Order: sequence, then C-alpha cells, then structure tokens
Amino acid sequence: MKISAAALVLASLTGLCYSFSTTNTASFKTRSVSSSTASLSATVEKAATYSDPSRYLSDHPKNNVPPHIAALVGRGLHTRPDHPIGIIRAKIQEYFASLPDEYIVYDAEDPIVTTTQCFDDLRIDPDHPGRSPSDTYYLDDNTLLRTHTSAHQSEHLRSGAECFLCAGDVYRRDEIDSSHYPAFHQLEGVKLFPKEEMAGAEGLAGDDWVNSPECKVIGDDLKKVLEGLMDHLFGETEKKWSEDYFPFTTPSYELEIKYEGEWLEVLGCGVIHEEVLQMADRPDRRGWAFGLGLERLAMILFEIPDIRLFWSDDQRFHSQFKEGQITKFKSYSKYPPVLKDIAFWIPEGFQENDFFEMGRGIAGDLVERMELIDEFTNPKKGKTSKCYRITYRSMDRSLTNEEIDALQDELRERVVDLGVEVR
Repeated sequence: MKISAAALVLASLTGLCYSFSTTNTASFKTRSVSSSTASLSATVEKAATYSDPSRYLSDHPKNNVPPHIAALVGRGLHTRPDHPIGIIRAKIQEYFASLPDEYIVYDAEDPIVTTTQCFDDLRIDPDHPGRSPSDTYYLDDNTLLRTHTSAHQSEHLRSGAECFLCAGDVYRRDEIDSSHYPAFHQLEGVKLFPKEEMAGAEGLAGDDWVNSPECKVIGDDLKKVLEGLMDHLFGETEKKWSEDYFPFTTPSYELEIKYEGEWLEVLGCGVIHEEVLQMADRPDRRGWAFGLGLERLAMILFEIPDIRLFWSDDQRFHSQFKEGQITKFKSYSKYPPVLKDIAFWIPEGFQENDFFEMGRGIAGDLVERMELIDEFTNPKKGKTSKCYRITYRSMDRSLTNEEIDALQDELRERVVDLGVEVR
C-alpha cells in the first residue's frame, strides 16, 4: 500500500503549502521565539488571543466555523517541544540550522487571513474548489481560517525576507478517517537567490525563464536541500522526483522516498512563479519554495495510527514522547467500535464535506470514520441514494449503544438540513 505523506498538504488545494516552524536554534533568526522576557510575553499573549473561540464564531451569514473547530485554534502543538508534532518540527529546523543560509522563522502568525492572502496572492483561481465553503472555514465574505501556511508567504516576501521558514495550524473541511482531521499543521520553506546569481535571466519570463540555466540552478539547489532533509529525518534512503503542478510554482516537483520497503510521497515543491513574486513586490528576485505536512511525517516516524491522538490530552499518549527523541508509539488501548449506517436520497449539488462536518459537529472525536459503502441511482425516480457507514470509537473508554444511538438519531434529524431525504 502506498502511504501519502503529502496528502494533507496537497489534497484540498492542489497546491503546495510552504510551511515551517521554530525552536530556539542559534543559526536561526526567530521573530516569535526569544530568550527575552518581552518576546516571550508577546508570544504568550498572541497564543492567548488565538485560543479565544469568540474570535471565530459569529452570526455573520457566511460564517461556517463550528464551535468544535473554534475550540482547536491556538493549541500550538507545533511549538510543544515534547509533542510529536513539535519534535518533527524541531528536527527539520535542526537540519536547516546546519545550512549556510540564515532563515527567519515565523511560528505565531494569526490564523485568520484574507481571501487575497490565502488564494489571490498565490494564483489560485476564483473558481477553484478550495475556495468553496464546503472546503474552507469562512468568518465572513473576505476572511477565513487559513487553509495553508502559504497564506503568509507574500507578506513575508514584502517585508524583505530573503529566506524564511513558517509553521502553523491550518484548517480544512475534509473527509473523516484515521489520517484526516479538519485541523492540522504545515511547515514551509522559502529561499530567494542573490540578484547577481540570476543576472543572466534578467527580463526572462514564461518558458524562456523555465528553460534557462538559472532556473535549473534553483531547481537543483532545491532538490539537493530537500534530499538532505529526508536523509536527516529518515536516514539515507532511496529517492525519486516527479513533475507536478501547483499554481504558485513552475516548474513544480513531488518528492518520494523509499521507507521500510514502501514509496512515500513526502512533499511538494518548486521554483516560485514569477507572478507570485511580482504580486509580492519582489519582481527582480527568483527563488524556491517547498511545503510538507507535519502530521503525516509524525505518523510515519512515530508509528501513530490515528491522527486524532495528536489532539488528545491523555497522559498515556503524551508520556511516551520526549524532546528531541523519535520513539515508536505503543498503543495503550483499542476500545471496540460501534458501527451505524445512514442512507438518504441526495439533492443536486450535495457536498460530502458538509455531511462529514455535521457528523463531527454532533459526535466530535468519537467519530473515527465516515465512509460511503453503497450508492445507486433509481432510473425511474432519477434520484441517487448514498449509504454511509459511521464508525464511532473512543480512544479512552468503551462506548455504549445507547449513547451512540442518541448521536445517530440526532444526525438523522439534522441531516435533512442539507436537503437530503433520509431512507
């Protein structure tokens, strides 16, 4: 089976999420992590602000942020030194600290961004499905919870940053299974090259730029850096590159590594599109960017089977991990599942993500999986029916049929709000 380690990064927006994060490493300039009391206080103050659910909940007609999502914002798992997400982030930063370039680090950016930041500045088309309310959590017409950390890329380029890393929590409405969760973490890196090294490509655009020796220099440097990163994380391993497409890089690539006999997709990357640099007021510069999902890498390296565990407060989970160490997760329980089915006729324009979001809103993290098990179209009625199997399972206790029946009954009552007809 092929495990996609880049799925959380690439699936929803067909775009590379450039994300990175921070620990206090000497070779890095850090804006949000500092030994000074003032800087530390500012970071704590930001975290307290971001974790206030009232920032994200309102009666605006376009607001589709449910309370269970608002409660996740500001947890800062990527900044916790003894959390698997924080450990992976620190390992990646450790590698970049060994390189000659000095990277500014951003890890406390506001998760509320504008549509311009999240989409327009990255050449994401107005009709791209990633902009849909079925995929994205909107606060109003023009602001949303970031769907990728790349939403901050242009502002950092405009600020004059030459090389930077950025990490943070991001949010997308998605399917429900052991490897998908509506809140997760991304890590990105961006590097601009000195003007003098790109002098031979001055004025080039489009295919002329892509086919230039200077563009190849950037691509080769990008691949060398990222291959080194994979060796740092996984040990020396076989790698292969393939061409890909992202709206904000060209050429674009995907990297796979061979780990324990399986090929894994680990990240997307590419040479930053000239139009992205122009919109960021850096038209005279060239560079590369990459992005990856921290949960995917952590699930592989720590052998964590369920993405919900990262958000658990159970000490049986957290006590297994220590700063700077990658240790294999030992399962402390496997409570039995409770399975329930629901079938309904769907209306035109039905969006699965809306149904999944409703299920998670009702049952929270008790929902382990929602999967389509049957679909058929009645030719006489011209209507389509879908049947979903819902797996309920707690990670810390046994569930009763009675409590799950109550949740399932509530789902059956509320699902009609999506225009379906329950069978």
